[in-house]
Amino acid sequence: MEQQTTTLEQARQLGLLDEEFEKIKEILGRTPNFNELSAYAVMWSEHCSYKNSIVWLKKLPKDGPRMLAKAGEENAGLVDIGDGLACSFKIESHNHPSALEPYQGAATGVGGINRDIFTMGARPVAQLNSLRFGNPKLDKTKWLVRGVVKGIGDYGNAFGIPTVGGELFFDECYNVNPLVNAFSAGIVKVGETVSATSYGEGNPVFIIGSATGKDGIHGAAFASKDITEDSVKDLPSVQVGDPFQEKLLLEATLEVIQSGAVVGMQDMGAAGIICSTSEMSEKGGHGMDIWLDKVPTRQDHMLPWELLLSESQERMLLVAEKGSEDKVKAIFEKWDLRCEKIGVVTKGPELRFYEGDELVAEMPAESLVLGGGAPVYHREYKEPAYYAEYRKFNIGSVSDVKDEKETEAVMKHLLTHPNIASRAWVAEQYDSMVGTDNTTTNSPSDAPVVRIKDTKKALSITVDCNSRYVNADPEQGAAIAVAEAARNIVCSGGEAVAVTNCLNFGNPYVPEVYWQFVGAIKGMIKSCEKFETPVTGGNVSFYNQSSDEGPVFPTPTIGMLGLLDDISNRMTLNFRKAGDLIYLAGPVQEDIASSEYLYSFRGEKKSPAPAFDLDVEYNVQQGLKKVIAQKLVQSAHDVSDGGLFIALAESAMPSALGFSVRTDGNIRKDAYLFGESQSRAVLSLSPGKQDAFESAMKASGVAYRLIGKVTEGSFIVDDHTYMDSQQARDLYTKTLPELFN
Repeated sequence: MEQQTTTLEQARQLGLLDEEFEKIKEILGRTPNFNELSAYAVMWSEHCSYKNSIVWLKKLPKDGPRMLAKAGEENAGLVDIGDGLACSFKIESHNHPSALEPYQGAATGVGGINRDIFTMGARPVAQLNSLRFGNPKLDKTKWLVRGVVKGIGDYGNAFGIPTVGGELFFDECYNVNPLVNAFSAGIVKVGETVSATSYGEGNPVFIIGSATGKDGIHGAAFASKDITEDSVKDLPSVQVGDPFQEKLLLEATLEVIQSGAVVGMQDMGAAGIICSTSEMSEKGGHGMDIWLDKVPTRQDHMLPWELLLSESQERMLLVAEKGSEDKVKAIFEKWDLRCEKIGVVTKGPELRFYEGDELVAEMPAESLVLGGGAPVYHREYKEPAYYAEYRKFNIGSVSDVKDEKETEAVMKHLLTHPNIASRAWVAEQYDSMVGTDNTTTNSPSDAPVVRIKDTKKALSITVDCNSRYVNADPEQGAAIAVAEAARNIVCSGGEAVAVTNCLNFGNPYVPEVYWQFVGAIKGMIKSCEKFETPVTGGNVSFYNQSSDEGPVFPTPTIGMLGLLDDISNRMTLNFRKAGDLIYLAGPVQEDIASSEYLYSFRGEKKSPAPAFDLDVEYNVQQGLKKVIAQKLVQSAHDVSDGGLFIALAESAMPSALGFSVRTDGNIRKDAYLFGESQSRAVLSLSPGKQDAFESAMKASGVAYRLIGKVTEGSFIVDDHTYMDSQQARDLYTKTLPELFN
């Protein structure tokens, strides 16, 4: 192997630390050549190795009675949902690519997360996304929003998997670094999954799908550094997607799995061929010989390191049983897809890459991967100065709403705020019913509900995180994110089962940023343990930071899977009938901390996370489950962004109904109507169910109060009519079209 050796300066240019370069030389017993150095650079990047986060990720709860695959073991999480079925689900980020090329960045994020699902043998049935952008009035933000939404819609619609919901949030902290987190869930029969592994000396190794090009090279390393003015030079690190190719890949993959010829398979996502070959080999305890000159390419004269690192989309690595080569090729030829044998499984632990007869790289598979030779760091962390400042907030320093005119002004402000206003402009660009008859998404509920075909069961899925809360108090804010996800699933009639997470933070080498990360992990741990929702895996995205703007709000997005054993137990959020009673379940507190009202109407940016007690939250959810299961309520909607008023308005508007409620004279009116203290839900029920409902709530020990009734259309608070349902809807639906059309 006569490849030119590399220098420390080259290692630094590829993002490796000095000590990491020395460690590579120690592992190999020599100085690496450029192909090998490039491989280590991407595989030891934060995006692939989690070197700055793994010590804390290991503390997350991972065990549960439904778990079929531990976190990090497979392409995605896998949980038993009964009836011989399992659900595979995962969330991942595509933040840096979307910041530079929003359409392709978002589209390929959708493609990548779905490949993680069907590479395991599961058929994707639903997608969600969690999107964060900067000031919506900026031209750059408008460009990003339009591109990301169109990229998600075009790819998902063409691929044929419905997008059934998600999140959209705006804050100036995301001006430079938008966050684009994609979630997918799929269904598979238990025992019919395929693992991301490789074993069996002499077994053939195939590359499947699209030809390899220069798009996405060093994409993993690109995702492991701050965004700067020079980042536009990294455009080749942004992949290009083809949803029609992916649809063929989906069908062919599921067919080849059923053939029984597959030993193991892995999506070629971040870091491309080097990632798939090393991770599958390490897991199976074998090696591989790979001939890079046999890889189908879109461009001539690609160099070995380019072939190793390319992140071209719609590709997978497949290891088949020896002797089944013709069967495998025939299946992919039927679907008009490339299927080229590029190597064989070997006995030893070494990965050897050839161009023709020339050995161009040789590395132990174990040395490249997370949990193997990849470095692991214990980073310094320090409480930032702002945290103590936020905790000094005193509600007495902010005036209560002084009269009905100001109360109405707050109502209109919240109804039209981009963080609260109707997402219909986004949803209308996604097809929520494409490709499947499984979904039942047209009735409004706190979490989308997806019917599982040929069963009585349904999935309830959600993505949640109020990053303002997490910024104010990382531990409390992350605990709230898990709790709110569970509350949304409960209010939709489901039972929370398991969690995947997408942890979006700034630069981990900044002690104050790492303190946020550690706090968020601690918050997730206590909430996940309380709700018995193990973490099945996910994604860490650091370096969401710029030199000018600093880090984004810490944003640990929670993707939660829930289950309805019987679809008939589904609960929606919309009021049903004038005259029904409206109850507020959960504690009422004099709290406006970190609320949208305080932050954007009052302009007070410094306050702690809203009031939250995990034990109270758990008890409230148990009480909600009982009254929903006993069919004592007509609707259920959690109180979250915008407080009680927005929860009431969102319950009223779908059926053009209204409400008449009374506030509590012992609590500030702004806190009662617009505060975002946790562990509350708005419930409506017919008068005939009142006694049974109250008895059930008393037995549960959950605080509740009758606050009013459903009206024909007027929004009435303390006997004053502020608007009717149509006026509210006009306000609620106009914001996003006015901003982005």
